[in-house]
Order: sequence, then structure tokens, then C-alpha cells
Amino acid sequence: MITNVAAGVQAFTSNAFLVDGSRHVLVDTGANFDVVSTLREHVTDLDAVVVTHTHPDHVGNLEAVTDAFDVEVWGFDPTADGIGHRLRDGETVAMGDHTYEVLHTPGHKDDHVCCYARTPGVLFAGDLVFQNGSFGRTDLPEGDRQTLIESIDRLLAAVDPDLAEMHTGHGPSVTTDPYRHVELAAQMARRV
Repeated sequence: MITNVAAGVQAFTSNAFLVDGSRHVLVDTGANFDVVSTLREHVTDLDAVVVTHTHPDHVGNLEAVTDAFDVEVWGFDPTADGIGHRLRDGETVAMGDHTYEVLHTPGHKDDHVCCYARTPGVLFAGDLVFQNGSFGRTDLPEGDRQTLIESIDRLLAAVDPDLAEMHTGHGPSVTTDPYRHVELAAQMARRV
């Protein structure tokens, strides 16, 4: 089960997804809201936090989560504040009841990763791609449009066309033909 614990929050935050199952994992912590209380409504403990990238809206609540749950934090760049363990491109991470492949997808930020489970067809896309062909900003430090396009293309090659769910860093999750939304993002990123 995947729950966006930032749903309905009226503050500047990213989505924060609790992946429930044999391993309780939080994908991104969000920012500027009481994520700990919301998490405790769903679970009594966490096994890990996985960070898609270290922009403040995705990690603003990281210290509160680690203080409350004494949990390991995984991200691409272990030198970044709060990241204790490195997620390497191509390796896997267990979240919920499934294993996700880590895909290094820079362009929005150098340490950006997506996580993809072929079975059951679930993608955590961070801020790489969004609903309806939207894609991550490239006007912030470390942003680069051409690198972002290459990362979207890599994502398209890695995921199956029958992708079932795409959970994004902002906005709604996509459960109707999410692969098509990634294809649209690849097209739109080239047009702007």
C-alpha cells in the first residue's frame, strides 16, 4: 500500500509517500508540516527513508523523521546533509513488499533518482516527470535541460509500457496509462 502522507497539506512541500508492507519506507519527507504525527496514524515504526533528491521541499522534514523513528536515510549523495547511506545507480532497494531498481536521473538536480519496481509496475519519479507531460525545473542550481531529457529517455527505456502507477514529487499520482505521461514529458521537454 502506498499513501501520500502530504496529501491535502497547504504548505510548500513535496509529496511524501509511505510504502507499507514488510518494510515501512518513506519516500521523501516533505517539508513545512507535521509529517511525524501523520506517519504515526499509519505505522508505529519506519525501516528506512529514501530520498529522491535533496531539494528542501523534499527533505525539510528529514530531521524530524529521523529523530522520531531513528531510521536510516538512503539517497544518491551520502555527503549531503542527512543522507547516511548511498543509493547507487542500478542497485535495488526494498520498499513495502517489493524490490525497486534505483535509476540515477539528473537534470533537475545532480543527486536525483527514480525508483522502479517492475513487479507490480510502480515508479517513484521524484521531480523528473509529472502528470500530463510536465517535467522537472531546470532553472535551479544543478539543473540542466539536456541532461533532464537524457534522464527522461533513460527512464522510458527502463520502465515497461504497462507501468501501473507513477508517484510524482508534486501533484497527483498517475494510475491511468502512466507510461504515456512519461512519453509526453520526453516530448514536451524537447519543445520548451
